[in-house]
Amino acid sequence: MAICTPISSLSALVRASLECVKNGAMPRVAIARSAEAFVLRAGVEAYERGVAEPVLIGDITETRRIARAYGFDISRFETVHLVDDESAVNEAVRLFRAGEVQLLMKGLVSTAILLKAVLNKTTGVPLPSGVLSHVGVFESPLDGRLMFMTDPGVNITPSLQRKVDILKNVLDVARKLGVRSPRVAVLAATEKINYPAMPATLDGDILTKMARQGEFGDARVLGPLSLDLAVSRESAATKRFDDPVAGNADILLTPNIEAGNILYKSLTTLSGCTMAAVVVGSQVPVVVPSRGDSDASKFHSIALASLLAHRSHVA
Repeated sequence: MAICTPISSLSALVRASLECVKNGAMPRVAIARSAEAFVLRAGVEAYERGVAEPVLIGDITETRRIARAYGFDISRFETVHLVDDESAVNEAVRLFRAGEVQLLMKGLVSTAILLKAVLNKTTGVPLPSGVLSHVGVFESPLDGRLMFMTDPGVNITPSLQRKVDILKNVLDVARKLGVRSPRVAVLAATEKINYPAMPATLDGDILTKMARQGEFGDARVLGPLSLDLAVSRESAATKRFDDPVAGNADILLTPNIEAGNILYKSLTTLSGCTMAAVVVGSQVPVVVPSRGDSDASKFHSIALASLLAHRSHVA
């Protein structure tokens, strides 16, 4: 992979996405079941800011009614009228396989249904990594650094081997955003191994040892590690915890979907973070916004997916 200029903020991420568009055609994003105001707003903004062009798939009569109600101009976008979930997601994936779109986005359909279509062994999208996982990118509320977290939305109770795959996915995202030597905190409630009461502590220890043996390339992995020691230099100094990852983690790997989802929503709701988030692991980044995500988060998620798709293509 070519070395990328490090991206240090979400605004820099958008600029990098726009630079990719300047060097080629604007990527097209298939929105599966488009009759939903939140995703329509994100799609229109992505187009107006030059990041991606929506292809609207779903109940187009209802989509146009919603667009009129909110004042969205969707007249320039391609539309495909399909009123049920399965047909809409299958058409979105078909368009990607045919090279007519470069990105997929969830509209008024469940994440599970969309990802099922992506994972279909016959008609879906190839998975180079072997596993799908959800990655969030945000600016730290403590010092503004760009950080990554995984997995708040796909893998429920990942095994150690699944965590290996999840970690490889997020490392790939970080490197495509220019983080040359990512520092990874494998999160748990304590820094001590406490097995079997806390399986995440043993997983963290094993992942750390695997990293030392070169399993994850040029990456520093430390676990188990509590959240405060992962992100706060002050906490690391107070507890006299001396390690390059402590207080400086670029990536937060959570134990399971419950911990990941709570951390994700704590950042977006209590701390007001804008979160760019995509599902990765297949040949196409998938944007799976929640209704609770802000408009800014939805827009930045499209920008992230666009950038990742471009850098995957040129790698």
